[in-house]
Amino acid sequence: MNIRALTTFFLLAYGISWFLWSPLWLPYFGVKAEPFLPYQHGFGGLGPMLAAFITTAVYSEKKSVSLLWSRMFQWKPLVWTVIAILLPLVYAGLGALIARFSDGVLPDFSNMGSSSEFPELSVSGFLLYNIVFFGYGEEVGWRGFALPRLQEKYSALTATLILTVFWALWHLPLFLYRPGYVSMDMAGVVGWFFSMLTGAILFTWLFNSSRGSLLACALFHGITDVIFLCDYNNEYMMQYIGMIITCWGIAVLLIRGWRELGPPPRLNLF
Repeated sequence: MNIRALTTFFLLAYGISWFLWSPLWLPYFGVKAEPFLPYQHGFGGLGPMLAAFITTAVYSEKKSVSLLWSRMFQWKPLVWTVIAILLPLVYAGLGALIARFSDGVLPDFSNMGSSSEFPELSVSGFLLYNIVFFGYGEEVGWRGFALPRLQEKYSALTATLILTVFWALWHLPLFLYRPGYVSMDMAGVVGWFFSMLTGAILFTWLFNSSRGSLLACALFHGITDVIFLCDYNNEYMMQYIGMIITCWGIAVLLIRGWRELGPPPRLNLF
């Protein structure tokens, strides 16, 4: 495990993203700033991906950069690409069933894929936005670069725990300007971190099982974000979906085992 490369990656991921988000969080400190890019928040999500390519180019051979790029479009084994697409939809469906029995009415899915923040985007446009900026933007870094290097030394679960801490800290500026983050109290932050941990377990399981497919991870991340951001006209729907993801993460941990979280042997992915 190359500690220097990992340190460089995390510093770059934070630095790039936090700089691109700076026009959005600087006003919290009384500094007047205006966004200089369209979809400024989304561009900040590209920080981990840019950091991964830069760090790979600096510390590895040229073929490692090509390998990282190729894994962004790796669709085999096909079954895991399909699972990455369908699983978030299953979460939404199960959440709707819980809402039906708990609240007595099914959530409204008519706004699925639309965004009040970006009303100009079509369903496909909003989906593409999330897959590109936060699916690929994050997963090429967190899972494509950091996770396999951490798994060189640690078990899958320990590597996931370490990565979750760095992943969570990357979100710190969002607590200064994103409504969903700003409104969290301490209990909400604890719950948010635990949901990130169980989500990270699922990402490790998906990454290891798909033999390092970043396409599968990006699709899963982007579609899950769309599912969470949908206006269901039910204030508890996000909690229900989060509960399902948490239960599934624990189930995966118990079924697949904490050492591998996927079928052995692990591949050399860099």
